[in-house]
Amino acid sequence: MKKVKIDDVEFGGARRVLVAGPCAIESEDMAMKTAQTLAEITDKLNIPFVFKASYDKANRLSIESGRGLGFPKGLLVLRSVREKVGVPVLTDVHETYQVEAAASVADILQIPAFLCRQTDLVVSAASTGKAINIKKGQFLAPQDMQYIAQKALSTGNDKIILTERGSSFGYHDIVFDPRSIVIMKDSGYPVLVDATHLCQQPGAGGGKTSGNRRFSLPFAKVAFALDADGIYMEVHPDPQNAISDKDVQIPLNSVEDFLKTLDFSR
Repeated sequence: MKKVKIDDVEFGGARRVLVAGPCAIESEDMAMKTAQTLAEITDKLNIPFVFKASYDKANRLSIESGRGLGFPKGLLVLRSVREKVGVPVLTDVHETYQVEAAASVADILQIPAFLCRQTDLVVSAASTGKAINIKKGQFLAPQDMQYIAQKALSTGNDKIILTERGSSFGYHDIVFDPRSIVIMKDSGYPVLVDATHLCQQPGAGGGKTSGNRRFSLPFAKVAFALDADGIYMEVHPDPQNAISDKDVQIPLNSVEDFLKTLDFSR
């Protein structure tokens, strides 16, 4: 298994990793509070931690949906999180022209699920030399993620992580096929499971994504039972007032109890 190491966090190592944070950067205060609280919890529980947040949620269904602080203002917040909280950060990129700026701030560049087949985006992100987290498209068979990884590898960058985030099923629903973990681990790269996005019901909220966060913990337990290398989850101080994914983000004040039920050791 290829290991991907960033500071003291090792994907594929002896401890499973938590990648967590809000869906979007709504304000600097919210991002800093979430990052600091998560850092304190994971330090107490000895869980390797990477903070995640999107500076711009560009892939919204409705023109009226919130996108966060945007580019480049949101990147400045991520820089502050990294410097002040002292944890690695991950963010997604949607446009090739933003890759260089994002790479100057983030430790991990993420290819969104909807864009995982965009060759120029994958190659551009991987060419920075930063670790790359590629989310499996809802429309893609897990076996085919090896070809997406090969695009990144073509640049000479082998710091690749794959993330399972469910498959489209009919209208307004996402399903979790646990076989995806086993299949994607055959690629030799660390595999994360996006426990909160697996709970989504895209477009079911009248032009917005709905879902049910109650399934996120069972999904996380299944992921670890099948030897996933970490959990990816969205966390928000006040999910009901979040600008996106309000039905699936985990409340910040319940994260510690959530994590205590999981075994992050191998």
